[in-house]
Amino acid sequence: MVMKYMLLVMIVVASSRLVAEDPEMLLRDARQLTAERKFDQAYQLLSRLIKSSPDGATPYYIRGRLNFQRGKMAESVGDFDAYVKRQPAAASRQWERGIALYYAGDFKAGAAQFELYQTFHDNDVENSVWRFLCMVPTEGVEKSRQVMLPIKDDRRIPMMKVFEMFRGTATPAEVLANVSEDDPQGEVLTGRLFYAHLYLGLYLEAVGEKREARKYIALAADKKLINHPRINGYMWEVARIHHEQKGKK
Repeated sequence: MVMKYMLLVMIVVASSRLVAEDPEMLLRDARQLTAERKFDQAYQLLSRLIKSSPDGATPYYIRGRLNFQRGKMAESVGDFDAYVKRQPAAASRQWERGIALYYAGDFKAGAAQFELYQTFHDNDVENSVWRFLCMVPTEGVEKSRQVMLPIKDDRRIPMMKVFEMFRGTATPAEVLANVSEDDPQGEVLTGRLFYAHLYLGLYLEAVGEKREARKYIALAADKKLINHPRINGYMWEVARIHHEQKGKK
């Protein structure tokens, strides 16, 4: 009986290991751990999955996003590159790669990524703004303004006013006024304020007003905004990363 019991246990353990190593389950578990902000555990699962199935594309993309959240910018870029190598048709959609390149300090490649993204989605203020931010360190504010990617009708308030601010035709005060001009309430107001604060901070830093910039970045990085329904969770991570890596210096 004892030997039969031990054999049964061994079979159960072996079966559970096979289930645990199932690619879809590993990917699902990694996503769940990321949502729970258990980044190191999620990283270990994804790395195990990539090691066992190195030709798969999606795990590299998920780990690229995760490495950004971990503050590992070079690793994040490497994973996005590995994803695009395996999924070339996705190259134009990699805005996350562009942001990772910005924080990795590879500004030229970051600007090129946002130029490529414009061919996929040409009405996104954030894309034009991030290309501007990538160009400023090498080209300066004025030249970067002159060649900003054109945006006509991003319907998210206050994004068109944010665009005007980066172009030098609107003020930070006007961006904040635009947030509240139709008297939004609750979640709508909170979502608009997040984007206003994030891009005010990034803009003010780019034009040299770093003390004022830190105030707005800190507001955007408020932990109370995690999982807010009106805020792209990845962009909240951008605010947090910026606050941690630049705002405290």
